[in-house]
Amino acid sequence: MTSDFLVVGAGIAGLSFALRAAKHGKVTVLTKGKAEESNTAWAQGGIASVLPESLRAEGDSVESHITDTLGAGAGLCKEEVVRRIVEEGDDAIEDLLGYGVKFDKEGDRFALGKEGGHSHRRILHARDTTGREVARAMLQAARNEPNITLLEDHFVTDLITSARLDVVSNDRVLGAYVLVRETGQVMVFRSDRVVLASGGCGKVYLYTTNPDSATGDGVALGWRAGATMANMEFIQFHPTCFYNPAATGPEARSFLVSEAVRGEGGILRNGKGEDFTKKVDPRGSLAPRDIVARAIDQEIKRTGAACVYLDVTHKPKGFMKEHFPYIHATLLKFGVDCEKTPIPVVPAAHYMCGGLKTDVTGKTTIRGLYAVGEVGCTGLHGANRLASNSLLEGNVVGRLALEEMMRIYPPDKPVMDAPVIPEWHHGDVAEPDELVVIYHNWDEIRRLMWDYVSIVRTDNRLRRAAARLRNLKKEVREFYWGHRVNADILELRNLVAVAGLIVECALRRRESRGLHYTLDYPETEERFLKDTTLRKF
Repeated sequence: MTSDFLVVGAGIAGLSFALRAAKHGKVTVLTKGKAEESNTAWAQGGIASVLPESLRAEGDSVESHITDTLGAGAGLCKEEVVRRIVEEGDDAIEDLLGYGVKFDKEGDRFALGKEGGHSHRRILHARDTTGREVARAMLQAARNEPNITLLEDHFVTDLITSARLDVVSNDRVLGAYVLVRETGQVMVFRSDRVVLASGGCGKVYLYTTNPDSATGDGVALGWRAGATMANMEFIQFHPTCFYNPAATGPEARSFLVSEAVRGEGGILRNGKGEDFTKKVDPRGSLAPRDIVARAIDQEIKRTGAACVYLDVTHKPKGFMKEHFPYIHATLLKFGVDCEKTPIPVVPAAHYMCGGLKTDVTGKTTIRGLYAVGEVGCTGLHGANRLASNSLLEGNVVGRLALEEMMRIYPPDKPVMDAPVIPEWHHGDVAEPDELVVIYHNWDEIRRLMWDYVSIVRTDNRLRRAAARLRNLKKEVREFYWGHRVNADILELRNLVAVAGLIVECALRRRESRGLHYTLDYPETEERFLKDTTLRKF
């Protein structure tokens, strides 16, 4: 298949790009599963934006949002990127309203929430399922657009570049090999303009708030293609993932209790009912996520408890049901009435602040290849993402990527002569007959990452993780080339690649900054006030 634009992923970032690109040519959007299974759709909290003066919270301003973002990022945010994205926040909201997104209102004004690290109320939301509402509206708009072809259950196996084909030119993207899950066939999708918008990598950890689809596919694709990576050591752990070992099912294991609950007065307490976060930061439960997650981790280790508790029992009866109906109903399903009993919570892997190194337009180091949303590292988040800035970034960078692409690679101007792209060849036509090996390796990767490379790290743990990952990469490589590829093999291959990148970046940063905290180097050092970059040669 050939198209003017090829987009991998159907969350807010990919669709923000695709819906605009459709005005300039044919767009193919690929998702490895169902389109609704995106990190965007799982986002509970909302989208941060400073509205026009007549609609914003008293005292709020664009400068205040910029200051909050820079403060959370622990010195690694690129201020010019922060300023550009935050200044376009109002336009981003207008975009979403145009697609039919329905944000909560109080009278004729938007109901604005507050989350950790924010100095003012500026979070727009749709109850506690904001991401689902955004995904619904944008997917409907995409499906109504005749120039967009949305193909579900199409899993990109590898990017095709001129370097891969040994074409003498500056390295540029030419398309992708794509596994059609229904048939098992690997097809060639040609395009000179490819956008990776495949979300994050939460499933590289044992406990995560992410959907099962978040296996770092875009990062692994970019890495194998030769793109530069940045800041993969900065993995954000959400402080409040529901904890109940008796509850079963994937929703119970990864059910997020939104930070907006703390924004509305929820307090983190230990088993004795003490507000332990106040001992760590005067902002208490509303300190930035890296601080709160470490405080919970420290409290659990200090007391030997299995979890801590998010207490909203002091709120008026009916408050949670009205403001957070999804969270309230889901907790009831698992036997917790949060209006009567504190919610048991633990931290869980939530957001990847690093990714393919890009500028503010999503442009990577490979010509024609862009990375937007969580898969890219623009410099907005620095060493720690400010809550609810991710949906903002996805929308804005998706728009900027299209503008930049039209400037450099307009569809009516061929980029280069189209070389012959060979068909895909499986390493062996045999079907995988030892799926237990895949599942064991998947489990081992996630456990070693949780034990050795999570909230608090040491060099010894990181070296142990690196050594085992080298062996796992070899095993996965042999399995990959020795069997006919399927989705399980591809996800395992991507997971082990992303895990290796996280560990390698963490070993290189010999300081503690933002989300990267190591007992061997507990202080922040000026010489590490720079991105950690990696490139495959």
